[in-house]
Amino acid sequence: MQIKAVKPINFLFFRTEASVAELVNYLPVGQELFKEAVAYNLPITGPVHWHYFGFEGDLTKPFTLEIALPVGEVPEAYDGKFHFKRTDSFKCVSAIHEGSWLDMPQSYGKLMQFIEANHLTPLASNREIYVNADFKHPEANVTEIQIGIN
Repeated sequence: MQIKAVKPINFLFFRTEASVAELVNYLPVGQELFKEAVAYNLPITGPVHWHYFGFEGDLTKPFTLEIALPVGEVPEAYDGKFHFKRTDSFKCVSAIHEGSWLDMPQSYGKLMQFIEANHLTPLASNREIYVNADFKHPEANVTEIQIGIN
């Protein structure tokens, strides 16, 4: 686990309101973002991110979900179905989760213990960066989890 500040990133992204139970419905969005970036000849600069805003642990409560693809530039005249933004720096506690996404609550628990032990203040803003997403062999998944802090 480490505390770090992620530098600003350009994203092509999709935004919706969702609950944890609905997340599986949004798995195809990552592929759609790649298709859109290729169609507009945008340089893809990293793996798909899922950003969660307003999620505080209640599995039934809706929150804002952004599925985002890092891109090298933000075109001025874009008229497609997604959005663009450049983020601010993101101060966070970060850890790598290896294996099934079903086991991610344990990794989140360890991150929260670290935050408490170090007297940090968590924000209701988390990121998951899918370094490797293997749907047939979930034990090969590699996900960086980032929990925003003040």
